[in-house]
Amino acid sequence: MSALTEPVETASGYRPGRTLPLRVELARQLGRRRTLIMGGILAALPFVLVIAFAIGGDPARRDGQVTLMDTATASGANFAALNLFVSAGFLLVIPVALFCGDTIASEASWSSLRYLLAAPVPRARLLWSKLVVALGLSLAAMVLLPVVALAVGTAAYGSGPLQIPTGGALDSGTAAQRLVAVVAYIFVSQLVTAGLAFWLSTKTDAPLGAVGGAVGLTIVGNVLDAVTALGHWRDFLPAHWQYAWVDAVQPHPEWSGMIQGTVISLTYALVLIALAFRGFARKDVVS
Repeated sequence: MSALTEPVETASGYRPGRTLPLRVELARQLGRRRTLIMGGILAALPFVLVIAFAIGGDPARRDGQVTLMDTATASGANFAALNLFVSAGFLLVIPVALFCGDTIASEASWSSLRYLLAAPVPRARLLWSKLVVALGLSLAAMVLLPVVALAVGTAAYGSGPLQIPTGGALDSGTAAQRLVAVVAYIFVSQLVTAGLAFWLSTKTDAPLGAVGGAVGLTIVGNVLDAVTALGHWRDFLPAHWQYAWVDAVQPHPEWSGMIQGTVISLTYALVLIALAFRGFARKDVVS
């Protein structure tokens, strides 16, 4: 039998699929300082807004238009919706970019990546474990904010229906269901940032470069979406659909915008994640 057809010997009991278990990676990431700091910032935002409203009084209407800001103090549900509205465009981008951009690049910066691969942890398994945990932490961050906001808002402004700025209200049960749908959509819309940060993490040994690059390109997308001269080309920008969830908190919800935004986000995310797996499989790891 030639050398090319000889079977590769492996250690007894070695199972590639059991290397770097998700619980081990999750425990590592939960114990990191940046995870705790990010969680603290998101949990503190509702308290900051309550203090701001207490100092400045109830939000004032502008030009006679009623917005989520105007109804923020109507109930705990309204306060939770406001927190999502003011955070979706930028604040919630940061934990996604941080958790996903810090995956491979941090191991490379610590010079531990080559030792993980020599353990041996298959490259695809390493990426999969890192990505799943990063996405799980990103989702947890997005759930943490409205949960804390709902509790704080209920304590400060009482429970009650979700008052719709354009008129009408949603009862507590319906409001809870709509807010769950909103959080799910925001998470899906942020998958583009997650995929971008993850791909950059496989291309650089600098975690801040991957995180900053993902945040920077996300901001560029928001800027391009503001350029009305682009016309219908903006429909292909993920940023164009990031607030489509507002249509879900209406007496008669409209889902078409969220569906289009979901398709756009998933398409970009799958392409970026595929590029990350493809590029890392061929990468010469020396860190």
